[in-house]
Amino acid sequence: MSYYRHHVFFCLNQRDNGEACCAQHDAQASLDHVKRRVKEAGLAGPGAVRINKAGCLDRCAGGPVAVVYPEGVWYTYVDRQDLDEIVDQHLKQGRVVERLLLAPHIGR
Repeated sequence: MSYYRHHVFFCLNQRDNGEACCAQHDAQASLDHVKRRVKEAGLAGPGAVRINKAGCLDRCAGGPVAVVYPEGVWYTYVDRQDLDEIVDQHLKQGRVVERLLLAPHIGR
């Protein structure tokens, strides 16, 4: 068994050269929102869920992105409703939110 049931990484990478990046989509606010939701739901901590920031995850063209481990499920999202759906469906109930999956061919 892994230390966390789900470990979620949010790309917060910022590119100064104008290339697409997750920071352009206010990814920090998204991470903060999910972290707050997870804590409020009592899901945070060992044996449960951990929310972390990450540097570039190299999926910039689909940004903003987050990945949930140990499953390796990649999500893209638009707003807080999308993020809430990931928390409620995937992190609470273990069901992948199919409509928010990042297409496998999307990279940088």
